Amino acid sequence: MTTITTTAITDMTTSPAADSAATSALALFVWLSPAFPVGAYAYSHGVEWAVEAGDVSDGPSLAGWLADLADHGAPRLDVALFAAAHRAAHDAAALADVNELAVALAGSLERRLETTAQGAAFLVAARAAWPCATLQNLAASPVAYPVAVGAAAAGHGIALEAAAPAFALSLFGNLVSAATRLGAVGQTEGQKLIAALTPRLAAMAARAQACEPEALGACAFRSDIAAMKHETQYSRLFRS
Repeated sequence: MTTITTTAITDMTTSPAADSAATSALALFVWLSPAFPVGAYAYSHGVEWAVEAGDVSDGPSLAGWLADLADHGAPRLDVALFAAAHRAAHDAAALADVNELAVALAGSLERRLETTAQGAAFLVAARAAWPCATLQNLAASPVAYPVAVGAAAAGHGIALEAAAPAFALSLFGNLVSAATRLGAVGQTEGQKLIAALTPRLAAMAARAQACEPEALGACAFRSDIAAMKHETQYSRLFRS
């Protein structure tokens, strides 16, 4: 006779702290997912004009465009503003100052639309499904997107060290998605570009966490021109 020995696992519980941390992390994944209703898919951050003008036409040119944005452009500012909002989230006056700066730093009509429309949409969805006290500190209108998400992350106890790189990746993932839909790169090549870009984004996010709002600035002039030119571009898929 063969004897079969079995072991029963009777305790699958985890600590309340671990459960809370896991839930918070999942919330961040939800907010930064393309499925979260902020309409990120409708914005290209000027990439559509860059494709039209021939600045972005293939994988290498898109990689260069994205690298410059990470080092010098408005997305770098957005990550720094996200970090500033995270730090100021529990102080309504300080958070309002960060938001005012974020809206003021939008360098064109479409850049302003891009950040404020997504910020408003994020607040509507987050307040309904993921309410927290820090979101109530954003009483002013309009609200910039990185400020809204940064405040929510702080309110749900998501560490800035984890949240900032994830936010940076979501911004650039959307830009690659826009370039893919415009036909500049294929889906597989787009994923290769994102993979190659992640170390740069991690470094950018680390620097952004230490950057004070008073020191913020950007100098990706071609990207800023692209955003302005897109306002009168004849044929458009995107709102920016």
